[in-house]
Amino acid sequence: MADEFVKAVEDGVRLSKRIYFGKDRSITPPRPMAAMEKSSEAYLPTALMVYAVIPDPVVVDNPDIPSYQPHVHGRCDPPALIPLQMNGIVVEVDCVLDTAFVKMSGEWRVHCVMGSRKCQCRVAIPMGEQGSILGVEVEVPEKSYYSKLVTMDDNDLEKVPKYDAGGFLLPHHIYVLTIPEVDGGSNLSITVRWSQKLSYQDGEFTLNIPYSFPEFVTPVGKRMSKKEKIQLNVNAGPGTEVLCKTISHPLKELRRHGEKLSFLYDAEVLTWSNSDFVITYGVSSSLSGSVILQSPMKFDIDQREMFCVSLFAGSKQNKKVFRKEVIFVVDISESMQGKPIEGTKNALAAALSKLDHGDSFNVIAFNDEIHLFSLSLELATKKAIDKVTEWMSMNMVARGGTNILLPLNQALEMISNTQNCIPAIFLITDGAVENERNICDVMKNHLTNQESLSPRFYTFGIGSFCNHYFLRMLATIGRGCYDAAYHADLVEVRLEGFFTKTLYPILANISINNIDNLDLDDLEVYPSSIPDLLFESPLIITGRYRGDFPSMIQLNGVLADMSNFTLNLKVQEAKDIPLDKIIAKQQIEFYTAQAWFSENKALEEKIVKLSMQSSVISEYTRMILLETNKTTDSAENGEGKKGTSESAEKKKVSKDTDYGKILVLHNFGFGFGNLIATVENTPPGADEVKLPDPGELFVQAASNCCGKMCDRCCCMCCIQICSKLNDRCAIVFIQFCGALSCLGCYYCCELCCGSGR
Repeated sequence: MADEFVKAVEDGVRLSKRIYFGKDRSITPPRPMAAMEKSSEAYLPTALMVYAVIPDPVVVDNPDIPSYQPHVHGRCDPPALIPLQMNGIVVEVDCVLDTAFVKMSGEWRVHCVMGSRKCQCRVAIPMGEQGSILGVEVEVPEKSYYSKLVTMDDNDLEKVPKYDAGGFLLPHHIYVLTIPEVDGGSNLSITVRWSQKLSYQDGEFTLNIPYSFPEFVTPVGKRMSKKEKIQLNVNAGPGTEVLCKTISHPLKELRRHGEKLSFLYDAEVLTWSNSDFVITYGVSSSLSGSVILQSPMKFDIDQREMFCVSLFAGSKQNKKVFRKEVIFVVDISESMQGKPIEGTKNALAAALSKLDHGDSFNVIAFNDEIHLFSLSLELATKKAIDKVTEWMSMNMVARGGTNILLPLNQALEMISNTQNCIPAIFLITDGAVENERNICDVMKNHLTNQESLSPRFYTFGIGSFCNHYFLRMLATIGRGCYDAAYHADLVEVRLEGFFTKTLYPILANISINNIDNLDLDDLEVYPSSIPDLLFESPLIITGRYRGDFPSMIQLNGVLADMSNFTLNLKVQEAKDIPLDKIIAKQQIEFYTAQAWFSENKALEEKIVKLSMQSSVISEYTRMILLETNKTTDSAENGEGKKGTSESAEKKKVSKDTDYGKILVLHNFGFGFGNLIATVENTPPGADEVKLPDPGELFVQAASNCCGKMCDRCCCMCCIQICSKLNDRCAIVFIQFCGALSCLGCYYCCELCCGSGR
């Protein structure tokens, strides 16, 4: 899909050369890239972008200065995407603990479509590390759109016209959606909100927001105002000292108070930013943490109190990591052919080379059977690593089916007698199996009987056919971590980063001073089994409770030298931290895995309510765009209180809703695995959603038009009418169509030859 998008933008940039900007233009039209500048990602959006969707090139012209345009025959397939000119951009970012909440607002103009014509506008939203969209608002002259999360059954979805399927541009984390029927020459105001994770390394957080605009979005004209504003707030939690290291844009520091920093940049610019917005700041050089409490909002569906415990590893100086016994359990079923298996082998070879000399390892490849590199664990020497690399190239060949329980049992048997080190099992798979709940039960029972350092489970899913919530649950049971690559092109880079993050634990067996014995009722902790503290990832533990939380808690753990570690943390109230937003995502993911494991319908309903309240998309909710007609709303608002009530009632999403005003966006969920695709060894990415084609959208809209208004018709209506005509009427109708075709030929000859003869 990304390749199609790039081609469409390339065609759009070329097509925009038709636009005449007048003699006093100060900026030339966008030029197509030279051959040496082109790449597979040359025209991918690197910031929030808006494009005019052009299936028919005839409509392309300057809406302010109409000009003579040579007639263009044919249509653009796929439709061309012309980047719209941007008049202003505002970015507001709140960095809280390990999460950034981003709000980006901008104004664009449809400068490339005749004033008398309409077009669709496609919005592209690049999001940073593990980005999750929270909301979209669009304002056009006569209409407005705003996103909302709803739960709709299949019957409801059948009634909704699919004007826009939207979807992600994979392997790039770019979400696209389409706004229908925007007038040429009009302005669009768009606001997008999303959250993304901050990257963490050696005691420093880094925020990277896609913020590089191409030159051809700069408005044409000397007097065009171009305003840019960036507002940044940083809050690393109480008890931490924030030190700003690097920043990419000229922001002015407004306030500084311990763990809080505020920056602002507001100016008129000649050209838009051509680099991403990046800031790096340190929080602590030593192992430290904080505890914050917060009461729920009045409208919160969960009225229990909230708490958050954060732990930061600090810099690597004078810190030891645990000795490890690692077993990599790798899926080599037939569906892993190509990039998935090759990327996995490359990432695995890189991870093995980073093991310390005191570490031990083994590799188990599995399909219907298991294939062991060695009958026992091997020390991570250069000779052993060279040997296993050669073994992987010869034996890790994609073929056969998927059996996950057999290799996991084999791995547990190998590390059952581990002492004075952390045993870890890495499971990498792209498929789903029938006995996943049984696998979780077996692993849970095995770990319950373990003493001291029990085996850790680190799980990694590839594509959308594996059950990502099974992998989450398995990682939670085993005090580990979960990650995924939803596209084959991302497997190597995501898996290598996953290994880098998880192979360096510095604090294990973490507990909160016998939290179960605290005087708290209805206590929930996310995750329920506290994972180890890693060098490359802060540890954020959140939860809900009723009762009186103690003023001080004691955090216990085991260090790499097997000595006990204790950290006393003062509990503080935090009213200026959106703790409900941070908790919401963890809570929804935890509940979803639990609901899948226990098959609890009541828990699913709770997830729906929490998702709709927090705007965090879940497996049980869908995002829609609600269209509002400003003229109609203004008239309704003028009718007084009664009219306002009726208008609000119309906007409710129910079975009585006017579905013509709802745009259903692509489902963000990945489901709970696909057993059929796994059995058939369907490769990852086979279910990739394509961007909607305006022609197809018209056909879909026309297919059910008969049931709407009487003055509308479609091809099916015409066929049904013609089938009921008598012979004489049919002859007259055919003669009339023939006359029209002759007139068309006459007009064509006049254009080509200058004469109708």
